[in-house]
Order: sequence, then C-alpha cells, then structure tokens
Amino acid sequence: MLSKEDVAAILQASQNLKHRTMLSLIYACGLRRGELLNLKPENVDAKRHLLIIVNAKGKKDRVIPISDKVIVMLREYYKIYRPRIWSFEGQELGTQYSETSLQKVLKHALDHAKIKKPVTLHWLRHSYATHLLEAGTDLRYIQELLGHKSSKTTEINTHVCEQSLLKISSPFDNL
Repeated sequence: MLSKEDVAAILQASQNLKHRTMLSLIYACGLRRGELLNLKPENVDAKRHLLIIVNAKGKKDRVIPISDKVIVMLREYYKIYRPRIWSFEGQELGTQYSETSLQKVLKHALDHAKIKKPVTLHWLRHSYATHLLEAGTDLRYIQELLGHKSSKTTEINTHVCEQSLLKISSPFDNL
C-alpha cells in the first residue's frame, strides 16, 4: 500500500503532462489500467463532475465522481494533446496508448520519486480505496466505485495502514 505522501511523490515526479494526467486519473478515480486506456474524451462529464467507465470488467458500465483538480488537469491536457479518439493516444494520433508504455511511465515516476517498493499500477487503485476507507467512506460505496461485485473483493483489496489501526480504541476503554 502507498501512503498519501508516496502517491503525491509519484504524481509530482512526472514532468510530462500526459504521464502525470494518466497516473493521476488512475489514483483519483481508482481506475484499472484498461479502464484508463479505454477512456474517450466524451467519457468525462465535467459539468456533473462524473467519469463514465464504459464496458468495465464484467462488461458493466459505472460512474465515478471526478474532482475539480482532475477536470482542470484534463482540460489542460486536452488543449495541448488534442486527442482524437482515445483520451490517451500513442505516438500516432488515433492509436490507443499501450499498456507497456503506461507501465514504463510508472517505473520512470518511481525512479524519479526514489520509491523502492515494488509498486504496480494496481497499487494506485488499491491506495485510492484504502485512502477513501481511512477518510471514513463506507465500504459499500468503495465497492461501487471500484466496480466490485463482491464486498469480499473490496475488503481484500483495501489495505488498512498502521496509523488507522492505532486510532481504533478498544471498547474496554469506554467501560
């Protein structure tokens, strides 16, 4: 699991706007790698602050709230890169960004941030869920946001850090 400080370091380590935007979206919305790569500009409803994930895992659509900060970042990115079909396109306009290139983007950011943990793109998604849980978000809402059928999957993928555990007081203390 990544701390909020680790996530911030990773996102700030990337000087390239496209790379920073991709990694930020994965964390900010708890996206799977494929969900990010399959995004199209029309999947962002900036007025309603929603991101529409079409044909996610299990062939289901889902809707995720998207923050003002991410919308501003996306607008800046769209102005510069002007994607035609996919929100994140490869070297040639109209081609989808590759999974391999996205993994290299993360590795580069980890190197620059000097993070030695064996971080994967999915760790950003797990960290999103864990940070929501730590902030008091109900597990059922997190399950919905992540697109999990079973709450068991959400529970397995939601890691609780030591700081959160230390905040829990024993019912014995209140006797």
